[in-house]
Amino acid sequence: MYLIVDVGNSRAKVVVVESDRVVYQTVAENLSADIVSNIVMQYQGICSAIISTTRGDGDSLKAMVEGYVERVLLFVPATTPIPIKNGYHTPQTLGADRLAAAVGAWAMSPDSDVMVVDFGTAITIDYVVDGEYRGGNISPGVTTRFRALADYTACLPLCQPTDEVLEYGRTTVEAIEQGVMRGVENEIRGYVEAFSKENDKKRIIFTGGDAKYFVKRIKNTIFADCEPLIYGLTTILRYNAERE
Repeated sequence: MYLIVDVGNSRAKVVVVESDRVVYQTVAENLSADIVSNIVMQYQGICSAIISTTRGDGDSLKAMVEGYVERVLLFVPATTPIPIKNGYHTPQTLGADRLAAAVGAWAMSPDSDVMVVDFGTAITIDYVVDGEYRGGNISPGVTTRFRALADYTACLPLCQPTDEVLEYGRTTVEAIEQGVMRGVENEIRGYVEAFSKENDKKRIIFTGGDAKYFVKRIKNTIFADCEPLIYGLTTILRYNAERE
């Protein structure tokens, strides 16, 4: 059993994986010793753990988890070995979540070129081509766009994601909803079409909280039942264990 810890911009996710199957998961605002202790007591077969964080608190989290799990790997994109080549020019600035998701997407389909789109606080588009992580792009996420319109204008309300597709917004709320949702749709559709033209053996994976809104709108895409990031961290943990 493996303990997988993913600390993102807005939440910490803790997962227990056994034989490539998620047997437990929980989400909290922050990772605490109580959370780790309770999980390890419940799943006493946990033999090792991996930590990924975007908050710059990796060393302290690693020290805390080491109090409960014997072998703990802190995933650092610039230094941690991974099973694919990393072609990013500045790996020291690369988010661990982006690289882990790319590794996970590749591991799901190692014979294909992969594009993974994560619809979170930020929308990240990342690529693995010919077994090499090529990098990608970052833009504001759906909720971030709604908040920007509400925060940086005097009169526009804060709106939410919607499944509804309208040609015209006939109220201000509809105009904001359609402007954000269709703007993201057209943005990602452009990436998908360009990637599809350049790669014959391809797989395009959507993940993240808002992915469900767009996998229905954009053809030839897959919503990942198993989160690529969690699968990637599990793959990286196994890869490093085998190297020892």
